[in-house]
Amino acid sequence: MLVKWIRCTVVDRRGFERGQRKWAGLLGEPGFRGQGGGWSRIRPDVAHVFGFWESRAFYDSFMARSHDRLASGQSGTYKDSQAKLFDHRFDVKTGFEPRFTDADVVRVAHCRVREDRIEHFTLMQEKVWNPAMAGSPGMVRGLFGEAAGNEFLVMSMWQSAAEHGKYRTERVERLLLRAQTEADVSALAGDVVELEPSWTV
Repeated sequence: MLVKWIRCTVVDRRGFERGQRKWAGLLGEPGFRGQGGGWSRIRPDVAHVFGFWESRAFYDSFMARSHDRLASGQSGTYKDSQAKLFDHRFDVKTGFEPRFTDADVVRVAHCRVREDRIEHFTLMQEKVWNPAMAGSPGMVRGLFGEAAGNEFLVMSMWQSAAEHGKYRTERVERLLLRAQTEADVSALAGDVVELEPSWTV
């Protein structure tokens, strides 16, 4: 599965939201699996959108045919748009599905990993972070994705910001030490996204 993560700074909130609803036109696109997104809880003018495709071939075909027509509805409503593609490597918890109806927030972490530490980083994700997240109350599902250039995406969906907050305060510090994350990661950017139900396709 291919994961597309788009992050942008919105300058016309109402126009952007109106355009976002037009992405319902994705339904019926060959290979399309689902899309959702919302607003950053940390920077209120930043929007995140997550799209899922069965394969790169289906995605490329959509980009060549229908993408620009759907995207035109949001033209001029945002700036600094960044889109990244990741290949789904494994699930966090079990049976990831691109569904957004049973979660309120998404935590996204974008990691750039040192070349010689990729194997260790991936192993720690499986052996330390995954079990910790999977065992946390309120954590619904998640995934671990990889892109070219030693980049990784960890995405986790939570029933509420409060549940995610509890996990953060109680466990993250300890897990960072145990997984030796600092030695693996050369750059880390993250956000917590409040999902907007009307953006779900």
